[in-house]
Amino acid sequence: MISVVIADDQTMVRQSFRAVLDAQPDMRVVGEAADGTTAVALCAELRPDVVLMDVRMPELDGIEATRRIVDGAQEVRVLILTTFDIDEYVFGGLRAGASGFLLKDSPLDDLVTAVRVVSSGNALFAPTITRRLIGEFTRLHESSHAGPSLVADLTARETEVLRLIARGLSNAEIAQALVIAEQTAKSHVSRVFAKLGVRDRAQAVMVAYEAGLVVPGTTS
Repeated sequence: MISVVIADDQTMVRQSFRAVLDAQPDMRVVGEAADGTTAVALCAELRPDVVLMDVRMPELDGIEATRRIVDGAQEVRVLILTTFDIDEYVFGGLRAGASGFLLKDSPLDDLVTAVRVVSSGNALFAPTITRRLIGEFTRLHESSHAGPSLVADLTARETEVLRLIARGLSNAEIAQALVIAEQTAKSHVSRVFAKLGVRDRAQAVMVAYEAGLVVPGTTS
């Protein structure tokens, strides 16, 4: 059972999300928060699997709330929901430890899928956010020379696995691409996470782009 906390300052939004998620056989909404401060306190108490986090909330914005939640409980995954696919929110949220972003106008079925994806440790981004994210990494880091040091401790195979993670491949797809067993691919992914000091694919993707391992517009 995936436990969820909904943090949004609009009562109707919280009620709508709760109705959809509670109707799923594998999900249960365990708490609601109308501001960032309450969201942080709830997550410290309830330790949910996933938090649906609005960006713009009173008292404490969603980005800072995400940072405090993740700092206090690494196992909690934060899915940021926003009506604004603005770069500062995406980058701020990623650096705060968010595992995914979804626009509020996405179909409710996408919300259900997103909760499952994020709870399993995978990263999830709305398509428009993905395009902006890649473009911004290119702009910000194309002249950086410090990036490669981020992945200096990885073996050649682990570096290739990180590239495939950054391209959005699942463990099964990585196994197929490298012609190895899926369990072996999973072990490689775990070692990459451990060496990089990241907890999920969202953070691993950030490192891959910052290190220049992936060039937007290419497949290698």
